[in-house]
Amino acid sequence: MNIPSDLKYTKDHEWVKLDGDIATVGITDFAQSELGDIVYVEVETLDESLDKDEVFGTVEAVKTVSDLFLPLSGEIIEFNEALEDAPEKVNSDPYGEGWMVKIKVSDTSEIDGLLSAEAYKKVVGA
Repeated sequence: MNIPSDLKYTKDHEWVKLDGDIATVGITDFAQSELGDIVYVEVETLDESLDKDEVFGTVEAVKTVSDLFLPLSGEIIEFNEALEDAPEKVNSDPYGEGWMVKIKVSDTSEIDGLLSAEAYKKVVGA
């Protein structure tokens, strides 16, 4: 299982990469493997400001639909439109081409509440 050490994680299996006050968010390798083949990613919150832990979208796999929770408060400024035509990128490259949204973070101190790679490994039993 791939858990990059340079990212932060949530107990809900989202990953975060912070660059200044812009955070890139996706789901973890563990999450995509649990969901199975992803067939659709829906994000209807573009250009909206949401609080940490609010639902920002859904990911649909063959057998289930799961909510996506925002790991940090802020405005959703970009959706990975490549996922509209190729949602399977979330399965094949969850930390690269399978990213989901970019957020303009309103409170960067919230990153301190996220899990390190080591702490996330304990959550998933890796």
